[in-house]
Amino acid sequence: MSVINKRNAVLGWTVWQVGKHAAKRKAKTAVPGRSGDSMRPNKGAISIGLAALGAVLWFWLKRRANGTPELPSETL
Repeated sequence: MSVINKRNAVLGWTVWQVGKHAAKRKAKTAVPGRSGDSMRPNKGAISIGLAALGAVLWFWLKRRANGTPELPSETL
C-alpha cells in the first residue's frame, strides 16, 4: 500500500481548506482596530496612530533645528 494515494491527497486537501478557513476567521476576530461589522478603527488604534505621527514630527523638527542635514552627504 502506498502512502501517497488519492484518498490521502483528498483528505489532506480537505484538512488544508478547513484549516485556512478557520485561520482566516480567527484572524478576522483578533484584529484590535475593528469592532463588529464597522470598518472604523477603535479609539485605541486612532490614539496610537496619532502618537506615532507626533513622534515622527517631533524627531523631524528637532533634527532640522540642530542643523543636521536630512541625508548624509557622500564623501568622495
